[in-house]
Formats: sequence, C-alpha cells, structure tokens
Amino acid sequence: MEYKYELHTHTKNTSWCGQLDAEELVNKYKQAGYSGIVITDHYSPMTFRISEFFNKNKAIDHFLEGYKKAKKFETEDFSVLLGVELRFYATVNDYLIYGVNEEMLYELPFLLSLYIKRASKLFREKGCIFIQAHPFRKYITRAKPKYLDGVEVFNAKADKEANDNSLKWAEEINAKIKTSGSDCHRETGVGLGGIITEEPIKNNDDLLRILKSGKYELIKK
Repeated sequence: MEYKYELHTHTKNTSWCGQLDAEELVNKYKQAGYSGIVITDHYSPMTFRISEFFNKNKAIDHFLEGYKKAKKFETEDFSVLLGVELRFYATVNDYLIYGVNEEMLYELPFLLSLYIKRASKLFREKGCIFIQAHPFRKYITRAKPKYLDGVEVFNAKADKEANDNSLKWAEEINAKIKTSGSDCHRETGVGLGGIITEEPIKNNDDLLRILKSGKYELIKK
C-alpha cells in the first residue's frame, strides 16, 4: 500500500498569505487522497503582530493557531504534523524544519534574529531536519551546505528551471535529503507535491526516519 504526504502547506489562520482555513486545508488534502500533511506556516517578520515581537509566548501562540486547528481534524487515516517555514529578519531565504513540537518552539529563543548558523545548530541538536526551501526562487541565496540537512528540490510554485536547478544543486552538494512540496496557500495549490511512502507516517519520529532513509518517492505535478 502507498501513502501520500504533503510536506509544505500554509493556513490562513497563521500565514498572512494563506487563503485556506486549517479545516478546509485538511479536507482538501483528504479529498486529494493524501494520508497526511505537515503544516509549515510562516515563522517570519510578516507573521507576527507588533505586540508579539515583544512577547515570545504570545507570538508562538499565534504561530500555532493554524496547526492546532488542523490537528483537530486528524483521524486514524490522516496525520497532521507540525513544521516551520522560517525566515529571518532582512532576508528572503526560507528554511523548512521538520521534527518540531510545540514545547520546542516555546523553549527556544525568538528565532527571527538568530540567522541560519545558530538556528540550524539549535534545531539539529534537538533532532530536527533543516531544509532550504525553493533555493532558486528569485532573490534567494543558497545557504552553506554545512548548515543544511537537505534541499527542497521540487516546489510547485517554482518554475521548471528553478526546480531543475534545485535538484542539480542538491546533487552537487551531496544533500542527504531531497524533498518536494506543494507550497500550498490556496485551493489550486492542493496536492501538487509531497512524498509517497510504503508505510504510514503517524508522528515526527516516523517522518524523520523516512526522510533520513530516502525510502520515498517525490510527487512532482
């Protein structure tokens, strides 16, 4: 049996650019035949209200809104996991982080001013996977490979040339992990990326183990 999982999605509950409510997002992916999604809402300067920049716990409460609502619609046959799409101050680079949990986000410092060297170290020390998202999108610069566990080699919002370059770069730097994501913000973005596995992913441990094993197929639509 095969299982499909989306690795890059956004909710309008948290991400300012999202157009799908968390409940609608989950339902759309269920209808598309997926077995689960990772909610990777934006953790960026654009995500937070002014008051939240001075109250980290309040900021994390807001960041988790989309994930927590989506989690209510998790079922035995459909998993909802927490991820992060992180962007620091004064950059346009985005990083996908897998293996995150709520407690971790409350425990870590406010991430926007850390930048990649320290943020990568903190998350990887906690067993998370640190991926550069859509590395050939306009204005983005490629991170030093030593800070990365892998590369998003297919992003449904990127054009073919950008995705081809992402795959080529991932191979050049011997990226351990290659991922695919729909980067879903609206209904037309549902089900265009992700991975296909031969075993179900029920939790972060499953997700990290499968990504590290390479035993999955990339969805590229």
